Amino acid sequence: MNVSFIKTVQSLFIIPVMVLALAGGAEAATTTYKRTIEKYVMPDVTLINQDGKKVRLKSLVEIDKPVIVDFIYGTCTTICPVLSAGFTNLQRKLGPDSQKVRLVSITIDPENDTPKVMKEYLARYQAKPGWDFLTGSRKDIDRVMNAFNSYYRNKMDHKPLTFIRTPADGKWIKIYGLISTSEFMNECQKAGIK
Repeated sequence: MNVSFIKTVQSLFIIPVMVLALAGGAEAATTTYKRTIEKYVMPDVTLINQDGKKVRLKSLVEIDKPVIVDFIYGTCTTICPVLSAGFTNLQRKLGPDSQKVRLVSITIDPENDTPKVMKEYLARYQAKPGWDFLTGSRKDIDRVMNAFNSYYRNKMDHKPLTFIRTPADGKWIKIYGLISTSEFMNECQKAGIK
């Protein structure tokens, strides 16, 4: 093959890669997620936590401290590990103050996420007390997803959503997108988590 032809092909490949890398660096410096303020009405459902105990969702999230909710499932290998790593990092950064915030992960795969599966999942992420993983009947899980305007017909089609409830006014910060630890901490501070 002609050497100049090979160099031309290489430059055609390398230049777009460099442009994408530079664009990615510029994008990283800006906000990569969408943030809205929402008002949600919690359905009065009873779910089951990782210890097999029944938990009334309203009692768990309508409290006088910030609450962070996400929708995950135990066998996910894409979005859920990133969301859960955010919860882990938050608990680590807060240290002994991690009890000042309630973390709630709700399965979107109740057919497979048993308390045993959920307990093992939390252990993988070194969850501290104050982080619950909930399951329940498909009907109740669907009611909760609909209450958060986050219904997924198929678990493979779920979106990167995090919800932070501010105790002062009961409103929710809805975060759409995968966010960095510093962005997540910034959002938590806006909700009163120090």
